[in-house]
Amino acid sequence: MNRKLLSSLPVQLLLAGIAAWCFTALLPSDSAFTDSALYSLIVLAKTTYIGLLKMVVGLVVMLSLLQGITSIGSTVKLKALGMKTVVFYFMTSLLAISLALGVSLSLPEWPALIEPSSVVVQPGVELISEASSSAGSIATKLFSMALVNPVDALANTNLLAIVVFSLMLGMALLATLPREHAVFEVISGLNTAVNYVVSGIIRLAPLAVFAIVVEFTLNSGDALFGQLALFALLVFVLTAIHGGIVLPLIARLMTGIRLGQLFKALSAPMAMAFATSSSSATLPLSMQVAEEELGVSQSTSSMVLPLGAIMNMDGTALFEGVAAIFLAQLYGIDLGTNGLVMIFIMAMVSSIGAPGMPSGSMSGMQLVLLAAGIPLEAIAILLIIERPLDTFRTAVNVEGDLIAALVVDKWQEGKATV
Repeated sequence: MNRKLLSSLPVQLLLAGIAAWCFTALLPSDSAFTDSALYSLIVLAKTTYIGLLKMVVGLVVMLSLLQGITSIGSTVKLKALGMKTVVFYFMTSLLAISLALGVSLSLPEWPALIEPSSVVVQPGVELISEASSSAGSIATKLFSMALVNPVDALANTNLLAIVVFSLMLGMALLATLPREHAVFEVISGLNTAVNYVVSGIIRLAPLAVFAIVVEFTLNSGDALFGQLALFALLVFVLTAIHGGIVLPLIARLMTGIRLGQLFKALSAPMAMAFATSSSSATLPLSMQVAEEELGVSQSTSSMVLPLGAIMNMDGTALFEGVAAIFLAQLYGIDLGTNGLVMIFIMAMVSSIGAPGMPSGSMSGMQLVLLAAGIPLEAIAILLIIERPLDTFRTAVNVEGDLIAALVVDKWQEGKATV
């Protein structure tokens, strides 16, 4: 029994995290550990694991989508599956943003404490110009991200472009080739081979979690402003409500699955997402869990989950909504109805385009701030606590993807309650 428990990936990830915390707690306060060779090895372990996942994630998305589309069997069925997926993702994102804005506006306002001139943007934050904040410029930016050379998209892990190209190629193959064509067998074989490589990489996850937790604990500061600490607590509570109540309730009502069974299946992918802060890096494990533990068909999981890694960011949308209200009130900005509407719309749009990698929401946060008239340098305030919050919302993003796959699969079977 103990051996079986220790072989469980969630348990291994938990033990690795605890071991990392204990390790850093035993270091003396004046330790020069960060300059040691052992620390360099720990950072190398984390970098290697994340690098291995980033190396294959583009191929995983492309081959999974191609196999998912071509295994559907007809363009009519493909159209139905795609529409159901988009509808479900839109519905959950709508609920997440509504929860964020509704609760934020019902609470007492944050005191106006920050002067725009006093905020310094930290190095490495790529800002977009004020001139690019119009709806047309934003649409142009999204299209420029999506419509690029597929080879370049694979090289740069541009998941939005990979998804667009894979959908176009998959639909073209489905519409022009006979069902028994050898191309479909090649796609299936390549997908199987890549997944085999991924399964080997996943075995290194506990080591990677140890390295990530050690580095994060040593490098994170513990001095936070009082208001910022309360903001972080609010985001955490709302994220927990959405992930612990709203999404499981949707799964229960629409599919009839037992909550115990659901949480047991979700534990490993959510733990991986929590540790890596990357929905894209968790994608291979999510697909395995969806098919083996939730009983989702391969055709559904191969399409719904890769799409979710790029367009279903419930946790990100919720965070951006709360952050926009917090920063506007911190700067003493009266948003008004128009400002709230723009925050609502841009949180939806930017969450769809957010990269599924650590701190990927910061690029989308720029669009939300510009749309609401909040100074862009306010992002520097969020960066103080963004990284730890990113772990929680990424876990909820992955949870939403898996529940979407479960619900959409039931819709395809005609067994889900609409």
